[in-house]
Amino acid sequence: MDLVFFTADGDTLTPTALAASSWSKNQMHGLAVSGALARAIEGRVDELGRADMRPARITVDLFQPATMTPATVETTVLREGRRILMVEATLVQEDRRPARAAAIFLAPDEAPDGVVWEPSERPEAPDPSVVPESQEPRVPFLHSDIGWSQDFKAHQNSSRKTIWQVGIPIVEGEEPTPFQMVASLADSTSLVCNWGDQGVQFINTDLTVGISRLPSSREMGFRAVERTEQDGIAIGVAEVFDRDGLIGQSMVTSLVNAKRSVDFTSDEFNE
Repeated sequence: MDLVFFTADGDTLTPTALAASSWSKNQMHGLAVSGALARAIEGRVDELGRADMRPARITVDLFQPATMTPATVETTVLREGRRILMVEATLVQEDRRPARAAAIFLAPDEAPDGVVWEPSERPEAPDPSVVPESQEPRVPFLHSDIGWSQDFKAHQNSSRKTIWQVGIPIVEGEEPTPFQMVASLADSTSLVCNWGDQGVQFINTDLTVGISRLPSSREMGFRAVERTEQDGIAIGVAEVFDRDGLIGQSMVTSLVNAKRSVDFTSDEFNE
């Protein structure tokens, strides 16, 4: 079987072993859930014939763990206008609805001539001599105070995190779209914002990613830029970028889950 998160039989998506979360082997991780929801939303937009619209934001709410059982996705058009389109999708597993997403698609237009402040410092993709360019799924590259590597154990520290990875196709036999890739990989925001010297001790309850353009390839990076935590509730923000530069930002709201921490010093990742 190819490296994919789901196989499809009509409208039914069956998760593969690659969709299993580090929190529990019977729980789907956010990359798979978000990718499935984004795929359904994009499919609904295609059915509407709105090729004039560009995805600008998707928010995924993770109400409860999605299990490693077959699922379907229901979609609803919340608003369709000349310049804005909003579509909602819900993941359904038997009588459970563990996750939903809402996306905004906007109509591109000519930029105005006004000048608006932007930060001068931007994230940059790792040098190809250190992280070779690739469109094939592989173990992610990580950056902390020790530099770039694929050694998860070495990056279990309290420094700022960046992840660079190649998106995994959502459904077997389908070419993934740029929107599916960025929506799926955005769940990595929780990793770069919540991973400390004792592992990942917070689980995200949602994710939001806003983009001003689509990624240029399956390769994308997420760099932590902000984090605040009080009483077991944490908010993390990351920059989203590709080989051509910054494309947007992502944010997660997370809840302490220290009794089931993900400790990467005991995990091995290989190709």
